[in-house]
Amino acid sequence: MRRERIRIFSGGLIAVLLVWEGIGRDSPSLFIGSRLELFVDAFLIEKMEGVTFKLHPPKPAEIVLRFDKPWEGRTSGYVTVFQDGEIFRMYYRAQRDEHAPEFTAYAESQDGINWQKPSLGIFEFNGSRENNIVWGGEGTHNFAPFRDNNPAVPDSERYKAVGGRPLWAFVSTDGIRWKRLRDEPLLTKGAFDSLNTIFWDSERKQYVAYIRDFKNGVRSIRRTTSVNFVDWSEPEWLDFGDTPLEHFYTNAVIPYFRAPHIYLAFPKRFFPERKVVKDWPYSGISDAVFMASRDGRYWTRMFMEAFLRPGSDPANWTERNMQIAWGILQTSREELSIYWIEHYRHPDIRVRRGVLRLDGFVSLNAPYRGGEFVTKPLVFHGRRLIINFSTSAAGSIRVEIQDQEGRPIPGFTLADSQEIYGDSIAHVVSWRSGFDVGRFQGSPIRLRFVMKDADLYSISFQP
Repeated sequence: MRRERIRIFSGGLIAVLLVWEGIGRDSPSLFIGSRLELFVDAFLIEKMEGVTFKLHPPKPAEIVLRFDKPWEGRTSGYVTVFQDGEIFRMYYRAQRDEHAPEFTAYAESQDGINWQKPSLGIFEFNGSRENNIVWGGEGTHNFAPFRDNNPAVPDSERYKAVGGRPLWAFVSTDGIRWKRLRDEPLLTKGAFDSLNTIFWDSERKQYVAYIRDFKNGVRSIRRTTSVNFVDWSEPEWLDFGDTPLEHFYTNAVIPYFRAPHIYLAFPKRFFPERKVVKDWPYSGISDAVFMASRDGRYWTRMFMEAFLRPGSDPANWTERNMQIAWGILQTSREELSIYWIEHYRHPDIRVRRGVLRLDGFVSLNAPYRGGEFVTKPLVFHGRRLIINFSTSAAGSIRVEIQDQEGRPIPGFTLADSQEIYGDSIAHVVSWRSGFDVGRFQGSPIRLRFVMKDADLYSISFQP
């Protein structure tokens, strides 16, 4: 029997290779347990025909923050956001213009949509402490906080941040009042002249920092790790496969909170020599791209196309716009929010929110004429197969369970599958005999998805 196997190259190019006599009998099994798996790469896929990966840009929503205070202004930026219990926190560089003092300012929200700038009374500006400034001095240019979820960290260091050139470390008990961790820099090898991001990786039990540096004169990204936040590995360049080297002004690398074994990144891609608004005094235009990684160093760039375009607004076609903030927030049961800078260096500079469906960065998409794919052998735990999907009114998805050699399992064949159509972030797949697939857990099986005018975003096995 003739089968087809795909090979996916950077840039989304797909080569289909013909394989005879079965589909990858020697393919190693992938242990996925009950974790959520996103289709942001081809990691799970053995064979596909008639389906393609589809990038889903965020839908622009409302403006959530304006840099309109006397200590803020045209060159504010470098936004970070994260959830902390019942509230969302936002930090950013506050600067009236490039010649004015820089501060780190703070906003918070209950819903990720309505943000307030609390009067904190910590730092003085123009003779008053009625402001939302949380840090001043060294590190304010690119202050990047995060909540340290390392269970071994003391409460006095629950919140951490890095900033400056070289990179200094800061700690806080409440995310508001900050101090230096020590009197020498945390990291010294790098350019650091952008927003350098850092977080605790709960899957790999280590701290990870992504820093700005220059590779052959091009802005790029290096990575370093630590188990104790003090001793760091030698920074290494990220590997983007065979894609062309582009200016990545920022990185916005973060583990996806629903599937923390997968890193996502939204670099601001900068073209320093291009210019659209002819009378603007500065050259350079930007957009944002999407990448994914399963180890933090080797990155899948399936899409060279922009994840976020400047759009029709001329003020977004001036330099250093469309910078996506570090952080992804879940703002409703089915909604993710990300944030980005618009109108940089303009009087009305602001932060806009963008909306995606849960897990909705990339899908496997089948057109109306239909398509299908088969996974590699998977070893799972659970009794229910859960899919996040969307179809048209005419579309559908059917699912077949196969053994490791690709033979349909009686009772779970395509003919037994209940036809699926609609739109759901957590649909339980069923067959004529029901939904329970618990008898297969712990042993390698394959999944065959046959789709028509449909998008599949993620899958998981649950109890």
